[in-house]
Amino acid sequence: MDPRRVGVRPVVRAPLDELYEARFDEREVSAKQAVWDEIGRYLQRYVDPGLPVLDLGCDRGHFIRAIESSERWATDIRDMASALPPDVRFVQSSGLALDAVLPPAHFGTVLMSNYLEHLQNSDAVIQQLSIVRDLLAPRGRVMVLQPNIRLVGPRYWDFIDHRVALTERSLLEAAELAGLRTQDLVTRFLPYSTKGRLPSARLLVRAYLAFPPMWRFMGKQTLYVGVRA
Repeated sequence: MDPRRVGVRPVVRAPLDELYEARFDEREVSAKQAVWDEIGRYLQRYVDPGLPVLDLGCDRGHFIRAIESSERWATDIRDMASALPPDVRFVQSSGLALDAVLPPAHFGTVLMSNYLEHLQNSDAVIQQLSIVRDLLAPRGRVMVLQPNIRLVGPRYWDFIDHRVALTERSLLEAAELAGLRTQDLVTRFLPYSTKGRLPSARLLVRAYLAFPPMWRFMGKQTLYVGVRA
């Protein structure tokens, strides 16, 4: 057994593998990592490097690669272990089952990026945030990067696997219902997609993140940061 895999649950989702392979080719995956290196550098301010970090719905681990922490964990419903760095502990599981396979109150930071819109309904969104809250150590943080349907408009539904429509207000309400205290809410943060208008050159991404006035014109994704009290 791969020593990086912890508490693995066998889950077969071949259609998802085919969907995501078709959505991004290898060149786009490489460009996406360059973007995420800079996003991770920016988000590091919310991360306590002395506590474990979890990338929930990690895909190829673009976020977890870019973050410094004492322990790095990642989960996905697909088997992504071979795509991750060797020090990352991978758990294959549905996000809604993580309370059964991960230690409670263990993580200093949990990130969910472009994930909640794939859940079945709004009740599942609240349930997922509640599970994340229980995985956080006291005063641990959850970061949510989320396309905002109010800003994106009908293009939100261009992806066949999008099911739940979220705005900054519904995301905030769901987090509060899950028992999280809001630390930051940036309604306009990133463009909608790495296939969109955000440049892939590292220095240009860094310049964009360092100049918030640009977010007002290009930001279609919301950043939410919540704290476990």
